[in-house]
Amino acid sequence: MELVHSKYLAIKEESIKGRYVVNEQLLPFLEKKKQIFVVETAGKSVQGRPIKLITLGTGALKILMWSQMHGNESTTTKSVLDLINFLDSSSDQAKQILTNCTIKIIPMLNPDGAAAYTRVNANEIDLNRDAQERTQPESVVLRDIFDEFSPDYCFNLHDQRTIFNVGATAQPATVSFLAPAFNEERNLSKSRVESMQLIVAMNSTLQNIIAGRVGRYDDAFNANCVGDAFQMLEVPTILFEAGHSPKDYEREQTRHYIFQALLTGLTTIVEGKIGLYPEERYFEIPENGKSFYDVLIRNANILNETLEKGDAIGMLYKEVLTRNEIDFKVTVEKTGNLDQYFGHASFDCSVAADLEKLRQQPFYNLLTDNFE
Repeated sequence: MELVHSKYLAIKEESIKGRYVVNEQLLPFLEKKKQIFVVETAGKSVQGRPIKLITLGTGALKILMWSQMHGNESTTTKSVLDLINFLDSSSDQAKQILTNCTIKIIPMLNPDGAAAYTRVNANEIDLNRDAQERTQPESVVLRDIFDEFSPDYCFNLHDQRTIFNVGATAQPATVSFLAPAFNEERNLSKSRVESMQLIVAMNSTLQNIIAGRVGRYDDAFNANCVGDAFQMLEVPTILFEAGHSPKDYEREQTRHYIFQALLTGLTTIVEGKIGLYPEERYFEIPENGKSFYDVLIRNANILNETLEKGDAIGMLYKEVLTRNEIDFKVTVEKTGNLDQYFGHASFDCSVAADLEKLRQQPFYNLLTDNFE
């Protein structure tokens, strides 16, 4: 099921990269695909931007995917474009999927949020908390497609923050999954079990590529979340969370891993192999922790005398839209005893080499400021 890296590069959509992905980039790509697949405008956003829907394949198995429900979560959008390119290839695997499946993909559900690089839509509503009332036009578009298509499986595609680690380990949660709950008790239903089994299948592929870097997302029940709402309607639904890979703030590596998961999920469905993956193994995937900082400075009192001996500084990047690009602005999040935390970049001020590297960092002056 895994597509080797060289073959992945052959289908990767090179026209769209980075974190800032908007409709203006997406539309030319979809225009080219109109010659092969069905591309239509399913509706419009609050600000009148088109919400595009692409339909691939003609098979009996029906899969619905949507990405960028949160406008600033673009990694999975890039992954589904790669998937579309793959399904537009001449490989036997692509032909098998298209023959057996009908796949509907909304690459960007929240184009207004994408343009502004915000989680919410233009009315400042989180679309993933609007599943029941459906007060927003984007929520109505998704639900109308769901009702009309009546999918057998749903893939709910998101990004997650850099703070997440796998279990209690120092491994980043590069990809996380969730089989959403359908009730407060988080019981198992037929559809939720199937979701778990598909996740086990995808995890088995990813462990060959990013061993130890797959986590399980928090499964607190919320009927207003779309995944929970669709699971309540007895449709197996899977939450994908694209997370951080080492030194990959543009998430071009994570994009590849999500593509691999999507391909594995589709192939498992097509080959009728879901039952080969016991749902018990889903619970073996460690839950996400929240133990990462983007930058962790240990023994920071050497730099800043307002800190206690042995104190650390934990810093996070704030993503800021500047002239159609995302700038990563470092901010001090916490100081004190941070022994239980990890850093995507770590420096120990008691080590001369680390201290010298720190002095060369653009955020060095921030470290010497006084902290309250």
